[in-house]
Amino acid sequence: SMALIIELPHVGESVVEGTIGKWLKKPGDQIERYDPLVEIVTDKVTMEMPSPVSGVLSRIIAEEGQTIPMGAPIAEFETDDSPAPSEPKPPPEPASSSVGTTGYLVKNVAPVGPTGGGPDGEPTISDTPISTPASSNSTVIQSQRQSSSQRLSPAVRRLAQENNIDVNTIQGTGVGGRITRDDVMASISMPQPAPAVNASDLANNEDTILKITPIRKMIAEAMVRSVNQIPHAWSTIETDVSNLVDARSAHRQNFSEKEAVELTYLPFIIKMVVESLRENPTLNATWGGDTIILKNRINIGVAMAGPEGLIVPVIKDADKLSIVGLAHALSDLTFKVRNKKLSVEDVQDGTFTVNNTGVLGSIISQPIINYPQAAILTTEAIQKKPIVIGDGIAIRSIMNLCMSFDHRINDGAESSAFLQSIKRRIESINLDTPVY
Repeated sequence: SMALIIELPHVGESVVEGTIGKWLKKPGDQIERYDPLVEIVTDKVTMEMPSPVSGVLSRIIAEEGQTIPMGAPIAEFETDDSPAPSEPKPPPEPASSSVGTTGYLVKNVAPVGPTGGGPDGEPTISDTPISTPASSNSTVIQSQRQSSSQRLSPAVRRLAQENNIDVNTIQGTGVGGRITRDDVMASISMPQPAPAVNASDLANNEDTILKITPIRKMIAEAMVRSVNQIPHAWSTIETDVSNLVDARSAHRQNFSEKEAVELTYLPFIIKMVVESLRENPTLNATWGGDTIILKNRINIGVAMAGPEGLIVPVIKDADKLSIVGLAHALSDLTFKVRNKKLSVEDVQDGTFTVNNTGVLGSIISQPIINYPQAAILTTEAIQKKPIVIGDGIAIRSIMNLCMSFDHRINDGAESSAFLQSIKRRIESINLDTPVY
């Protein structure tokens, strides 16, 4: 056998470095080719790198938490193998499947993720990530799937999958034990983020030192860079969302039955935001030093709380999608965030960011701009309030729109025109507003 140096693989043209998140094997371990070897974090996306060879891991070169350029050595193996070619033919894979790794890493592993989603994205009983060549485990997935899928309609299966529900844990109430839409809805509850600190650990008098995770470090660096380089200005306006509330209620039941996706307020709001960005292009822009770059594409980043911290996946060309299309895009991204299935491409090239802080109970917030964008908008909690209309008082549903913007690119006049444009569109929504 010979010593072979393993390198950090390239995962995309614009990605120049990665951080070692966690070694999944230790020196001395006997490893098969395609076994999960190490977690790599880049752009806050965690990817599992399979071992390119079979052999013994003799030495770890890049330590956990270390950030290194793509192509740098990360480990040494004792092996008889020659390494897997870096661009093998990918196994044929349906477009809809969401895969946990990116770049060529994907192509060496079966498209089966930590939740046990099968190649066509259907839940299977298996709960462990399978990282073997696709050919060898497709049969086992087939046999595991039979049991639950006989009791599922496609719409119900999709609903379960998007909400990360293991259908095998659901007792069906339909005919012959069939799992219905209501059964799945009943088992969906808002995910509670796990507290970073266990309260019982704080009972003694010692301070608790939390080690910074690679993702926390990236978030910290991004925030500092944004605040240091962008002069933030902030503005807020009240929006009457009573009509939006009515429109959503009217569509909601039919929508979730037909689309197997929950219809939230966010797709409506994003639709109005993208129309307003077309009307106010300086808000879909980047500061270029001695230029301002107006972005042609409208790619909307949506801030989400991931298992390891804030992440902003991007809906590409959001201006080309209907409200229904946006609802599906949001649902897909939420599923990927929860299950760590995001690819690097999913978080890149955003041109404007929306953050629904209202879901957290916030009524006013002052967000930090997602560098190098021109602005970030938060949608706040919807509250019923007494509002003066003419000389009378009415009870209306009110929501604040808050925006931080780069004051080098826009002044108050432009930012206010943009906010008013969104407000006008939201307030003119009615039951005839097309959702498809």
